[in-house]
Amino acid sequence: MRRKRMVALTLDPPLSLKLTKHIPQLPRVVKEEIHGLIRVYKDGHVERPQIVPCVTNNVLAPELGVVSHDIVIDKFTGIWARLYVPKFNGNKLPLLVYFHGGGFCVGSAAWSCYHDFLARLAAKAGCIIMSVNYRLAPENPLPAAYEDGLKALTWLIQQATYSTTELWSRKCDFSHMFLAGDSAGANIAYNVSMRLNSSTSLKGIILIQPFFGGEIRTHSEKHMVQPPHSALTLDTSDKYWRLSLPSGSNRDHPWCNPTVNGKIKIGAAKNSSSSVMVCISELDILKDRNLEFCNALKISGTKVECLISKGVGHAFQILSTTQISQTRANEMISHVKAFINR
Repeated sequence: MRRKRMVALTLDPPLSLKLTKHIPQLPRVVKEEIHGLIRVYKDGHVERPQIVPCVTNNVLAPELGVVSHDIVIDKFTGIWARLYVPKFNGNKLPLLVYFHGGGFCVGSAAWSCYHDFLARLAAKAGCIIMSVNYRLAPENPLPAAYEDGLKALTWLIQQATYSTTELWSRKCDFSHMFLAGDSAGANIAYNVSMRLNSSTSLKGIILIQPFFGGEIRTHSEKHMVQPPHSALTLDTSDKYWRLSLPSGSNRDHPWCNPTVNGKIKIGAAKNSSSSVMVCISELDILKDRNLEFCNALKISGTKVECLISKGVGHAFQILSTTQISQTRANEMISHVKAFINR
């Protein structure tokens, strides 16, 4: 009798198929999309096509004389970094803590364009670079990236405090440390500096085409005509901010618009020997906003060095292979070298 009951209660496979195959699959609705880079659905699902290839740390041109390896900063949040160390011997080298761009929503320390650029920067500027791979929005909206940057600096300070056998650590001058980044990474460098306490040794900040915004459009935002495949358009910029800022915020949030109240300060100013270098591109929609930022810093009493690269647009140093872009990138590297070695 037991066996018969079990047979009677077993669902016939063809019947099971009939019951499940007609359940409709609701199509996902796209909330925001930046073509080729990111697609965000209303249900929270995020897709990021691999438009830029990721490379391993050992993919380096031998003639650069740079070694690279990856380190884990926080295994719980997944923060890691890629180190670039020039091979030549001699005095200890300055340390550049670098944050990649990508509107806070895309990008990686493993992207080939950043890997190539930072290896070249380390070689030509004669510095150690730690390129931080931070958490991305919208899964991790701001201030997650700032918190990750601060955690990376805390990790570095621990390395400086305790003796280590790591070659890069022994070659590093921790008293000669700089924060740097491009686009959203420059925004992160600035906002991380604001969170540092006065005991942190920081010589300066290097902001390359810093990604800021505001509700009131600047002249370059309204009138700078961008080529079809520009790295940053006004529409793209707005989408990045909608995905990155805390819910309910607009572009006059101080993380987006540091000059919104007409005043500005910078954490590095706690150290009288520190200064700021801002690299601006002539054909970038952010040009006027970057110039306003520089002027606000000067008014606040911060030492500012402003470099304007003629004839190039946003992120030219990593995304463009034209002759003028290569020339301007080399000029920028020369200015960075002078800035960190003075």
